[in-house]
Amino acid sequence: MDEFMRAAIEEARKGLAEGGIPIGAVLVIDGTIVGRGHNRRVQKDSVILHAEMDCLENAGRLMAGAYRRAVLYSTLSPCDMCSGSVLLYKIPKIVIGEHQTFQGPEEYLRSRGVELVILDDGDCIRLMREFIAANPELWYEDIGEE
Repeated sequence: MDEFMRAAIEEARKGLAEGGIPIGAVLVIDGTIVGRGHNRRVQKDSVILHAEMDCLENAGRLMAGAYRRAVLYSTLSPCDMCSGSVLLYKIPKIVIGEHQTFQGPEEYLRSRGVELVILDDGDCIRLMREFIAANPELWYEDIGEE
């Protein structure tokens, strides 16, 4: 596993330690992490702070060309909201830790030219499976299910 997915997993574990949902993300431009984030919906009582959104927010305002050289690493397949941000800023590549516990609109992203790399990483899968088993109500709230 590369250093960037390890950093995303660190973010996921940080979120879990804070009482949140263990999903992490990092934004990498030209081989450097420029933004880190983790799901903070619980911690901030937020409706939008998924890991990818938190990561993009923490990266700050960037020029359009920077996003076009970026790679987003996320421990979990991005949802519709987070995928929309990828499309809006034309981020060309997402490295996904796992998509077994949740799969966002991956085919749509591919149809719009986004390269997806699915790792099916055991740590990412284990983090989510254990969290969902222990906190099903919170998980379904996070993904908009009942």
